[in-house]
Amino acid sequence: MQKNLFTKYFTICVGIILASITVLGALLMGFASQYFRGDKLKVLDRYVDQATVLTLTDYQKNNYLYIDETTLDSVYTVLADAIEATIFLSDTEGKILICTNEEIFAASPAKIPEAVLKQAASGSFQDTGRLGGAYKKRNYTVARPIGLPNGQITGFVFVSASSKSLSVFLGQLLNMFLLSSLTMVVIAFIVIYFVTARMVKPLRDMLAATQSFSRGDYTVRVQVGSSDEIGQLAQEFNDMAQALARNEAMNRSFVANVSHELKTPMTTIGGFVDGILDGTIPEEKHRQYLAIVSEEVKRLSRMVRSMLDLAKIEAGEMKLNPSQFDLNNTVCQVIFSFEQAIEAKHLDIIGLDVDKVLVSADPDLIHQVIYNLIENAVKFVNDGGYIEVKYHTDSARTLVAIRNSGAGIAPQDLSNVFERFYKTDRSRSQDKSGVGLGLYIVRTVIQLHGGEIHANSKEGEYTEFAFSLPHAGTKNSQNLFRKNG
Repeated sequence: MQKNLFTKYFTICVGIILASITVLGALLMGFASQYFRGDKLKVLDRYVDQATVLTLTDYQKNNYLYIDETTLDSVYTVLADAIEATIFLSDTEGKILICTNEEIFAASPAKIPEAVLKQAASGSFQDTGRLGGAYKKRNYTVARPIGLPNGQITGFVFVSASSKSLSVFLGQLLNMFLLSSLTMVVIAFIVIYFVTARMVKPLRDMLAATQSFSRGDYTVRVQVGSSDEIGQLAQEFNDMAQALARNEAMNRSFVANVSHELKTPMTTIGGFVDGILDGTIPEEKHRQYLAIVSEEVKRLSRMVRSMLDLAKIEAGEMKLNPSQFDLNNTVCQVIFSFEQAIEAKHLDIIGLDVDKVLVSADPDLIHQVIYNLIENAVKFVNDGGYIEVKYHTDSARTLVAIRNSGAGIAPQDLSNVFERFYKTDRSRSQDKSGVGLGLYIVRTVIQLHGGEIHANSKEGEYTEFAFSLPHAGTKNSQNLFRKNG
C-alpha cells in the first residue's frame, strides 16, 4: 500500500513538472519565434526604406528616364552585406532589373508573381514565405513601390533575408532551455523523492503499527516530526494506540478481577454446601452457614447485576429517559432503605430538611447513583458518625454532595476510586460484599447526564462524593462543578 502511495504521489508530481516544462517550452518558443520574426521584419523595413530613397534619388537624378544600374548595384550590395540580406529591383511586370543574389530564386530568369506586385503597390508589403513561389526557400521579405512625382508606379524595391537564422536562433534557445530544464528537473526529482518519502514515512509507520496491533502488540508508536495534517494524524494515531493499550489492559484486568470476584463466593458457597451435605458441619450450625451461603448468593446476584449494567454502559445500550423529579425525595427513600444499618451504627443524618430539589434526569438511573453512594457511605462511616447531604442550585445546574465521617481515603487512592474493580486496601479489609463496580457505574451515569463527579477526602475525618445534574427545565450542559474541601 505504502509503495503504491509513494509511486502515485511521485508520479503525479513528476508528471505535473514535465507537463509544465513542456507547456512553458512551447510558449517560450512561440513567443521567441514571434519576437524574432517581428524584429527581423523591422530591420528589413528600415533598410528597404533606405534602398527606396537611394533608388528614387538616382531616378530623379536621371530625370525619371532611367536608373544607373551600376551605381545602384553597388549601393544595394553595401546595404545587403550589412544585414546579410538580398536587395533587388523589379519593374511593374515583375522582371528583376538589379539583384545582389539571384540564387534565392526558384527559376531563371526570375519573375515576381503579379499577386505580390499588387500587394506591394499598396505601399507596404511583408512576406514570410516563398514570395508566391518565386523563392527556393522561405524568406523574410519586405517591399516598397517606386513612383514618379505624379504617383505612377514604375518599379518595386525588395529586401529579403533567409529564415534560416530563425531556425538557428530557435535551436540555440531550445538547447539552452532544455539544458536548464534538465538541470532543474533532476534537482526537482531528487527533492520530490525525498520530500515524498518523508511525507509517506509516517503512513508507513502507521501501517507497521497497525500490523503490530493486529498481533496484540500495542507498544509501537509513530514518530511525530511535524505539526501539519500528517503530524496531527500521527499524534492522533499515537493517542489511539495509547487508548487501545489502556483498553487492552483494562480488559485483561476486567477478566482477572471477574475471575477473582466470582471465585471467592463460589468457593465459599461450594465449601459450605458440601460440608452440610457430607455432615462435616454439624446440624445445629446448618442455619448459621446457610445464612452465610445466602449472603454469598446475594453478593453474586449484585455482582452479576453490576456486570450487566457495566456491559450495557460499554455497549452504549444504557439510554436516558429524563424527566423532572424531586432529588431530595429520592435521597430520602434510599436512606430509609438503609434504616437498620443506620440505627446499628447510631448515625446522624444531616441535610434532608430542605425544600424540593428539582432536577431533569433519568429517575431510575439517578436512584441507582444515590443508592450506590449512600451504600458506600454507610459501609465506611464510623460508629456514631454522620452522613450529610448538601445541595446547591443555580440557574443551570444542581450540585449534590454526600459526605460521611470516618477514616477517609488515602490521597494516592483518591484518583482511582472511580476505576472498574478498584478497591483501596482499607476498603478491602472493611468491605467484603463490594465488587468495585459501583463508583464506576455512578461516574458513567453522571457523565451520561452531562454532569461531573469528584471525590474529596481527608484521612481520619471524612469522605465526600459531589456530582452535578441539570436543573429542572435546563437543556444546556454546563460545567459548574467546583471542587471543595
